[in-house]
Amino acid sequence: MTSPFSLKDKVAIVTGSSRGIGKASAEVMARLGAKVVISSRKAEPCEEVAKSIRDEGFEAVAIPCNISRKEEIEALVAKTRSRFGPPDILVCNAAVNPVYGPLSEITDEAFDKIMSSNVKSNLWLCHLTMPDMAARGGGSVVIVSSIAGLRASENIAAYGISKSADFGLARNLAAEWGPKNVRVNCVAPGLVKTDFARALWENPSALEYRNKRTPLRRIGEPEEIGTVVAFLASPAASFITGEIVVADGGVMIS
Repeated sequence: MTSPFSLKDKVAIVTGSSRGIGKASAEVMARLGAKVVISSRKAEPCEEVAKSIRDEGFEAVAIPCNISRKEEIEALVAKTRSRFGPPDILVCNAAVNPVYGPLSEITDEAFDKIMSSNVKSNLWLCHLTMPDMAARGGGSVVIVSSIAGLRASENIAAYGISKSADFGLARNLAAEWGPKNVRVNCVAPGLVKTDFARALWENPSALEYRNKRTPLRRIGEPEEIGTVVAFLASPAASFITGEIVVADGGVMIS
């Protein structure tokens, strides 16, 4: 019997996968049999990750892409088709958060950058990949969002708004593409030990405060989110679409 978690011969694009949650997601999916595309802005870090996956005996290729540029997203998808074939899995992980502080202090430029990179780029990627998935009988899109989209914040308000918008994007795309067996889901991590979230966990007193308010009494590791992403991409999650899977150590229940 084939494992319901197997991703054998599936083609997966993972944005923001040169480090952190994206890297962990790509590594887990490669070990489950997927051919993974490592993508981030800079070529060298992407190739380092792809090489490490190939050194383990799995398939990976590096295709750099700045998600804020539509032409680069188009090139990412085209090069994926050329190297591996049409994508079966899309993981929208890349995101930006250039400012910390309340909405009353944010500039129009910063707000537009956050919404474009964190929401519109995901829609671009979906438009370019979901028709291929439908033509092949189905596929899976996983958007890495955040619990910041589920509650208010004094420090990352605009980022939270963009992550909340991703929930709406996933639900609507799931409804539109469900009849063609293309599933769309979100993962909403809590605080995870990544470079992206360093400002939120590198302060010892702030980390201690967060840990005390988290039922599991610790922050997450990238691999713990990567496995959730891989699950949602796999046949094991074949009846799940339009959902938000929270992985936060219990923060949202406390």
